[in-house]
Amino acid sequence: MPFALLASTFATVFLAELGDKTQLAIVSISGTSNRPGAVFAGSATALVLASLVGAAAGGSLSSVIPTDGLQLAAAAGFLIIGGRLILRSGAGRGADADTPAP
Repeated sequence: MPFALLASTFATVFLAELGDKTQLAIVSISGTSNRPGAVFAGSATALVLASLVGAAAGGSLSSVIPTDGLQLAAAAGFLIIGGRLILRSGAGRGADADTPAP
């Protein structure tokens, strides 16, 4: 197993997962439970299975669809999601501005 690939994958996923909604959900679940070991085991298993699906799908898709096309589709998806979030946050603020303070 190439150590450089293992290390770069670990670093990328570790940094990407810090502070994301998955970690916040785990903190929330752990805060309402007195069994942090069970929360860790469940979340670690879920992350491993999700990574397995991603690695398997990525290998399969890259043999059918060019890598540049996959990256473009992912980028477009993130832009669309980000744009919708920005529009929703602006719409929410506008509604609050029209509502008088109690």
